[in-house]
Amino acid sequence: MNTALQSEVRAWIADDPDATTAAKLQDLLDAGDETTLRTYFNGFLQFGTAGLRGPIGPGPSCMNRAVVGRTAAGIAAYMKERGMSKVVVGRDARYGSEDFTRETAEIMSGAGMQVFVLPRPLPTPVLAFATEYLRCDIGIMVTASHNPPQDNGYKVYIGPTADGINYAASQIINPTDGFIAQHIDAVTSLASCPRGDSWTVLGEEVITEYVRRTAQLAPRPGDMKIVYTAMHGVGTETIQRVFNHAGFATLILVDEQCAPDPDFPTVAFPNPEEPGAIDLALAKARDFGAELVIANDPDADRCAAAINDPKTGWRMLRGDELGIILGEWIARTKPTGTFGNSIVSSSALRKISAHYDVDFKEVLTGFKWLAKIENLAFGYEEAIGYSVDSETVNDKDGISAALFLVQVATDLKRDGLTLSDLLDEVWQRHGFHGTEQISIRVAEMTSITRLLAGLRTNPPAEIAGRAVESIDDLAQPRDGLPPTDGLRIWLAGGIRIIVRPSGTEAKMKCYIEVITKTSEEALEVLNQLRDPLKKFLAG
Repeated sequence: MNTALQSEVRAWIADDPDATTAAKLQDLLDAGDETTLRTYFNGFLQFGTAGLRGPIGPGPSCMNRAVVGRTAAGIAAYMKERGMSKVVVGRDARYGSEDFTRETAEIMSGAGMQVFVLPRPLPTPVLAFATEYLRCDIGIMVTASHNPPQDNGYKVYIGPTADGINYAASQIINPTDGFIAQHIDAVTSLASCPRGDSWTVLGEEVITEYVRRTAQLAPRPGDMKIVYTAMHGVGTETIQRVFNHAGFATLILVDEQCAPDPDFPTVAFPNPEEPGAIDLALAKARDFGAELVIANDPDADRCAAAINDPKTGWRMLRGDELGIILGEWIARTKPTGTFGNSIVSSSALRKISAHYDVDFKEVLTGFKWLAKIENLAFGYEEAIGYSVDSETVNDKDGISAALFLVQVATDLKRDGLTLSDLLDEVWQRHGFHGTEQISIRVAEMTSITRLLAGLRTNPPAEIAGRAVESIDDLAQPRDGLPPTDGLRIWLAGGIRIIVRPSGTEAKMKCYIEVITKTSEEALEVLNQLRDPLKKFLAG
């Protein structure tokens, strides 16, 4: 075995606070399993604007106590450098989340910080709210959101202004992530970092206040029959409290998915967008004669919905459709503030904003950018992330979005209308906006880098038989946005295609938008594009 690798592994074992992961590495070392060890020692798990996210396992390339502890120590050093002193930590119910929360609390306490810990596994929006409510400098959420069961992660929020950015309790962006990463790199020994045992486990006050404020979004309760699934995550208890406080009918739960379960046994991937993920909820809706299905992802910061479409029967709303419903309703009832969406989302919200004379701003992919829009009245990204109440939670919030959607559906029902009718009204005004996302999973992120490099050096003249009219390199933007890795391709007929790597998973993502008079025309074009684009992305 390589001598340098042996030395690195031994040094890591000696510094690992977790006897279990240390023993696993020692066993691999004793067995001479260099191949497996190299997967665990393929560089320190990268810290970026998505915080940390990766598989649970030993060594610097995985999520474990040693990596989390060093990250917490790096964040503490960042805080000290800026005179920060208060931190709140929350967690979901994934494997490792409780251990990683305690590790963080011990390191932060040892660094002299005033530490608050949420009392149990709770939705990410509650942590985002707590960061502002408690006037904390930093909020940390231990979660991997909708990633597979073997993953965990670490989201970081900043409460005040920092590094020249008005964070207002939102997720970190550049250059803050780089500053924190530098401090993490400077932690050469976790064992030498002091640990403390002084932190406050919060009571119910923070959760109750979140529930109270969120419930105010729906002042006209009704008795619609709503099926809800938490996707084996932490959303059930909080969303039930919010709906009950607002006076709505009790949610009909998908029993198999309502309790937290880190194995996510009924789904291939715990993401409402994945095919088959809400099949149990749809079956429940048919059995109970429900009027709407609501789904949260496991940390409940995202919201999906299904409707009983008069044309097709029960179907999922696309993320853009739900964004257009919420945006249209907010624009017509409270046309103030600024609307925003991500560059990969539908262009329809921009047109809705213009129709109602509301300010609009387009930002990069990721809610961390939407949260920086001043006076954000409504923001969304097509990956089922929505902000309908940025004053309470300056991030996407699947619980408030769910409640607000049910209020919209309830108000429409009183007028004899449905969510489908509202969508049809928007399409008649602005044209049908057909959108679709194609995702290609890859074994290594380097294959995505190679594909994008190839497209830049040798751009295609046509895709799926349609001429390429122009290509915008998002790494060299011309519209005032910060640079990001990706390409925006315009095909003949006004078709927009955006290709970019996922920020949280080993995926290449492709976003398509076609604008036609009818949904049938859009479907025909999307059908023509789908397979050629998959082959195109597969290289």
